[in-house]
Amino acid sequence: MNIFCLGINHRTAPVEIREKLWFSRDEIVSALETLQQNNLKELVLVSTCNRTELYYSFRNELLNNEPLWKILSIQKKADGLSAENFYSLSSLNAVKHIFGVASGIDSMVLGDVQILNQMKEAFTVAQERRTTGLLINRLFNTAFHVGKRARTETEIGEGAVSVSYAAAELASKIFEDLTKRSALLIGAGETGELTAKHLTSRDLGNLIIANRTRSRAEELAAKLEGKVTDFDKILDELHHVDIVISSVESPSHIITEKDLRNAMKQRGNKPLFIIDIGVPRNIEHSANRIENIFLYDIDDLNQIIDANLSHRKAEVPKIQQIILDELSQFKLWYDALEVTPTIQQLRDQFENIRTEEVKKHIHHFPAEKREEIEILTKRIVNKILHTPMVNLKNGSEELSTHETQTKVHILRHLFGLEKKGS
Repeated sequence: MNIFCLGINHRTAPVEIREKLWFSRDEIVSALETLQQNNLKELVLVSTCNRTELYYSFRNELLNNEPLWKILSIQKKADGLSAENFYSLSSLNAVKHIFGVASGIDSMVLGDVQILNQMKEAFTVAQERRTTGLLINRLFNTAFHVGKRARTETEIGEGAVSVSYAAAELASKIFEDLTKRSALLIGAGETGELTAKHLTSRDLGNLIIANRTRSRAEELAAKLEGKVTDFDKILDELHHVDIVISSVESPSHIITEKDLRNAMKQRGNKPLFIIDIGVPRNIEHSANRIENIFLYDIDDLNQIIDANLSHRKAEVPKIQQIILDELSQFKLWYDALEVTPTIQQLRDQFENIRTEEVKKHIHHFPAEKREEIEILTKRIVNKILHTPMVNLKNGSEELSTHETQTKVHILRHLFGLEKKGS
């Protein structure tokens, strides 16, 4: 099977190596042009933060994988890479691998939904550059189908598996409708920003941002259409917000139990949801005993994440079965690429022989019998071809691709079909 994968991912190389081989969209275009000159027939280059993979077929069966990883390294001017950082897969192993990637079970974060979109983007670039054909087009479209089945027929993508997403999911459970809710983000670091993004994507009504460096708060507020308050004014905001997300570095609590008791009096004891992502913790943990205070720290969120990951892992066998089903169908399609033309050529050859012989001898028969002879000779040819053609077509289901190809090649040789070629 003329399908191959050369790749590097989170299992084969640390991030300091992987980042050297990350390709932007423009760099992918340039790499595709370079790789096409290396005798590759069809190719797609997928590059994300956790993997860079080249899926390809080639014209020359003697082509070696090793030059390809070197070409990729040279293209990126990346040093420190070696063949050991890469994996090389071929035939059904390469097909099975891409199905696993598309389904999310090969991701660093099990069930990652982003990888499918990233694969689609890479495929679009390759199509625009006309580096794909019948084989790779079918491979990627089937992979996308596998990814869709994985997400619709299993729960591999259910439940938060990141701190930021878990926090937003919890908030949504406590407040079913976020459109009328407001949130205070204390600290504009990466995790806090991601949590705020997840909340705003769920149509959060209002976002207030406080950061020690006000310019950073203003920058994030512009991104998320939020408002800014001074860091030393955060206690003044507690009485009217519904959600507090705190993620700052502080040697001591920035909000105490006493602060929250005062806030609850001012807010008429309305529920307040607090996510403390700080390490050390930003919120005095004893505040959790206050009625209608829902305080979660990083350990609470990690427990939720662990439970969700366990649930996702339980879904993996279902996806593996989907992959096997689609792998079987893909093999049948691939084998038919060679079997179907051979069957047609053999039929054409027999029909040409029948036509020539009938033409030579038909004049020996009365005119009223000639149509009957046409029908009879066609029927004889069809009966002669029926059993071998059925066995050739259906037999590929039980045989390996190599065995099917061998059988086809023998048949083509016996009947001289290779001379006419396809």
